[in-house]
Amino acid sequence: MSLIAVTRKEYLDSIRSYTLIGLIALFVVFTTFLAGIQWIPNMSGVSANGDVNTLAFLNSMRQPALYLVPLVGIMVGYKAIAGERSSGSIRLILGLPNTRREIFFGKLFGQTAVVSTAILIGYGAAALVALVTYDSFALIEFGLYTLLTLLYALACVSIAIGFSASTKSRARALAGAVAVYSVILIFWDVITALLQTAIIGYEVPVGEQPAWLAIFSSLNPSTAFAHTARAVLPEYREISQFPYIETNIWVDWYGFIVLALWIVIPVTIGYVCFSRADIE
Repeated sequence: MSLIAVTRKEYLDSIRSYTLIGLIALFVVFTTFLAGIQWIPNMSGVSANGDVNTLAFLNSMRQPALYLVPLVGIMVGYKAIAGERSSGSIRLILGLPNTRREIFFGKLFGQTAVVSTAILIGYGAAALVALVTYDSFALIEFGLYTLLTLLYALACVSIAIGFSASTKSRARALAGAVAVYSVILIFWDVITALLQTAIIGYEVPVGEQPAWLAIFSSLNPSTAFAHTARAVLPEYREISQFPYIETNIWVDWYGFIVLALWIVIPVTIGYVCFSRADIE
């Protein structure tokens, strides 16, 4: 069994277990509903200056990207390896002519393909809504934002696979996945605000945020994803705002570096742990 075979098996297993169908339904319902709203947030009381249709569509896609993609990516990936180890089926897989490297990366690529398929179909359904109901449709911006979402999904799946490969307990992998999701979407901003209040004060004058605060805030993968969108799509700046990023030390293109680190580091740690683990 080769890397391609393991990847294919992961993908087909998701179809047989109706996981992929459920994810597709979830993304289609969520994205089409939000795309139909056509709402543009009013940032700090300043009216948006970009194309109304483009801004509305990007804002609609922002919600599933920031909240649904990490949830799906983490919940799908956490059990990929830990589930096999806890059930004992990992011994059967290792008994076939393949290596741990092929198993690890086959799981990673397979689960990423599952999440990516759900995203592409869900976003495609949202694009159809936009074509029918919007006055115009920003095809290029939509395509670029979809590619960035797939990159973000890879980062989320990588984090989950890293946890899954680092433990033989499915419960521990799930706990780690829940903790990561909570930190990414809830506690990171809270921690940033607490650090600011404790070290600097409750209010910091605009333009005087220390560099370390801007960097720490931007290391969040969801924030890094937003920065990549701001770097590639100027319109995205109209619907996104970062109160801590008021320093010249940070530019939006650094978001790609942060996302790359969230892919490479968990994958490296997970692979090293799995390659050295005693399979019982």
